[in-house]
Amino acid sequence: MIVSNQTSQPGRSPVEPTTLSARRRRKTIRQSVENEGFVSIDDLANSLDVSAMTIHRDLDALQEEGWLRKVRGGATAKPSAHHHGDIYHRSITRQTEKRAIAATAKTLVQPEMSVILDDSTTALALGQLLGDVEPLTVVTNFLATANVVAKNSSNDLILLGGQYYPAYDAFLGQRVIEASSSLRADIVFMSTTAITDGSCYHQSHETVAVKQALLDSADKRVLLVDHSKFERNGLHLLTTLDSFDTLIIDAETPKTTLDELAELDVEILIATS
Repeated sequence: MIVSNQTSQPGRSPVEPTTLSARRRRKTIRQSVENEGFVSIDDLANSLDVSAMTIHRDLDALQEEGWLRKVRGGATAKPSAHHHGDIYHRSITRQTEKRAIAATAKTLVQPEMSVILDDSTTALALGQLLGDVEPLTVVTNFLATANVVAKNSSNDLILLGGQYYPAYDAFLGQRVIEASSSLRADIVFMSTTAITDGSCYHQSHETVAVKQALLDSADKRVLLVDHSKFERNGLHLLTTLDSFDTLIIDAETPKTTLDELAELDVEILIATS
């Protein structure tokens, strides 16, 4: 238990020790979920010496922030059909497919272009390949991508700042939207959580708002998705597939899905390993 030594003073409210305790407790929960993949409510309650109801409230708060997904009896940070996943688990998922898609996407990038990369780990994989394509101007709201571009090349970098969301390692919110609206890039690369009935969906409405602004800020729109995106569901509508100019998918995409995509007025590129 955290005990505050600060006493009340006239005109001032006393420090609430429970607030500090909750912040530290939730940080511990986040780390446990990330390290173990799944943690049970009972184990968390016992190890943190609090009630199961307190853990439920902590998990609700962390789920709202995007750190984890509550499941029966506990919580997980792994991506699923209904959970975007935290940055760690997103980055280690479908790595082979993401690298292949990124390599194909790189062929669309030419020197002197201005390129927008969204906060997806597939676009991050592309950012890791752009060090030898110079000069470029790279725009992103994803801190991980900004760090990669800054370290791996001498290309110009524009980081769209706003409210920082640690679970996504990205800047989101109205300030990002306003900053992107003042730009006009040659091409934007982005991914999405799920594709259903010809439309793209995402679990975070904050992310959707920023992605829509990024789409409006580029002359050419490219969607980067592996075949698993067609097997998932999302909550918030991003846009329709036919609003993109090019769709890059991996070679494991089923033929039935390819046949459906062929009916769209969109360029389809299949990335091979």
